[in-house]
Amino acid sequence: QVQLVESGGGLVQAGGSLRLSCAASGRTFSSNTMGWFRQGPGKEREFVAAISWRGGIAVYADSVKGRFTISRDNAKNTVYLQMSSLKPEDTAVYYCAADALPVWNPKSATRISEYNYWGLGTQVTVSS
Repeated sequence: QVQLVESGGGLVQAGGSLRLSCAASGRTFSSNTMGWFRQGPGKEREFVAAISWRGGIAVYADSVKGRFTISRDNAKNTVYLQMSSLKPEDTAVYYCAADALPVWNPKSATRISEYNYWGLGTQVTVSS
């Protein structure tokens, strides 16, 4: 049974930093695209960042570019999201996602439909 478990969320002041982790179990995702999405209050789920299986290529939403960094440790089957210079508008539930297929496409990596496995999410709240 595949599980993605996010951790690292919490309450932080504007300008602060958090690092989210997503640990996968049940199968290895070392050859698969991994992504982060978020859903703010009253909003639809949106793309945040995605990373290729080797970790050398990443794509970001314009709203987080330059502030967030996605990375992965394939030996640990874990993906990370380092968030800096946080803003109140970053407040959301953050979800980890994994593609079941070993492909990398920077355009489709931004789409919810690309991903087959999802975590339950971790809450990030940024106070002003």
